[in-house]
Amino acid sequence: MSKLQVRLNNIYQFATHDDVFSLKEKISSCQRQVEEKSGKGNDFLGWVALPAEVSDELLRNIEKVANELRAKSEFVVVVGIGGSYLGAKAVIEALGNSFGMFANGTKVLFAGNSICEDYHAELLKLLDNHTYSVVVISKSGTTTEPAIAFRLLKQHLEMKVGKTEAASRIVAITDQSKGALRKLADTEGYRTFVIPDDVGGRYSVLTPVGLLPIAIAGFDIRKLVEGARQAMNDTAASVPFEQNPACLYAAARNALYAKGKRVEIMVNYTPKLHYLTEWWKQLYGESEGKENKGIFPAGVDFTTDLHSMGQYIQEGERFIFETVLSVETPSQKLTIPNDPDNLDQLNFLTGKRLSEVNHMAELGTIVAHNDGGVPCIQLSVPELNSYWVGYLLYFFERACAISGYTIDVNPFDQPGVEAYKKNMFALLGKPGFEEEGKVLRKRLGI
Repeated sequence: MSKLQVRLNNIYQFATHDDVFSLKEKISSCQRQVEEKSGKGNDFLGWVALPAEVSDELLRNIEKVANELRAKSEFVVVVGIGGSYLGAKAVIEALGNSFGMFANGTKVLFAGNSICEDYHAELLKLLDNHTYSVVVISKSGTTTEPAIAFRLLKQHLEMKVGKTEAASRIVAITDQSKGALRKLADTEGYRTFVIPDDVGGRYSVLTPVGLLPIAIAGFDIRKLVEGARQAMNDTAASVPFEQNPACLYAAARNALYAKGKRVEIMVNYTPKLHYLTEWWKQLYGESEGKENKGIFPAGVDFTTDLHSMGQYIQEGERFIFETVLSVETPSQKLTIPNDPDNLDQLNFLTGKRLSEVNHMAELGTIVAHNDGGVPCIQLSVPELNSYWVGYLLYFFERACAISGYTIDVNPFDQPGVEAYKKNMFALLGKPGFEEEGKVLRKRLGI
């Protein structure tokens, strides 16, 4: 039976088999805290059983709204930041055409994940000449970046098609009963989906937060949920440590952390996984990085970045380890042709698939980096489709929760995220922040 493979043989010269398996009892205890909802932040563990709880009614409603928005829109703009967009973007990029073309003709765009003036101005200019709808995602409706973007888009859309038609083209994914966006949606008559109270943003991809944009892009959300459901079963607390991929991954990375490996680099060998890495970076960085603890998550796209970051990974400071995410079977087939002149001296590759060359580059790099002092955890899935992407999403969530409990932090809060916001509000003169603003301006010399 096809399954996610977790291979640890290329870490054992740095953290031994005994080092990894000495964490068995600790990891198993953390597993029970996740499943029994008895650990820190247990009011945000709604994602644990979520794949089994996603109802057919919810999926039908999501598919219905997605079809309606596609029918009237050349573009659908998803407004959100952090977990409110990264999960959806990761899945859409992983499953989509490499050049952003979708069979259904509707392109999903993203806004509100920055405050870049050029980006949003150029987006509005693009939308001037196209039909579009908006999906706005925010529990509160007051998070600065998406709130600004939605204000701009709401005004633009209402001026373009009128207030009544604009309301039919806007969908809000928000809190069930409270918050600014809920109040606005109820007032304006927007269609809505609910973000569960017990699911935090970075764990929300299997809620409407991720499922609606993914469905709009034309991908099979039922298969996505099915894959996540299988991962839920495969990583459950009842599965023995030795057979549990989430436990093995959590144990391996923490064994390496104990040996001074403080940076984990997620490596992929297909550009389609770039945003899955970005989603993973938020998941692990925001979950573990607190109380002066946590492995720093980074990412590279190989073989591309072997020609930039490869030098540092091979010979720089030795505080890093790699996790290589491989896809065993590509969806396309392309072989290298023969060249009679052979000026590039590549005829020894004639008839070989690009995937074989890519795989040998992967294996050769693992050996080279190992020899250079870099441990390597290897993860692989059979193919890149909705089922296996859904599986990966849940696998990483489960392993992240276990890993966070292993270093005794709350994997479900993010207190440090608020620090920049307070300073930004003070510098912008938000009411109630005037005195802090004066202090900061003096400190910054402005």
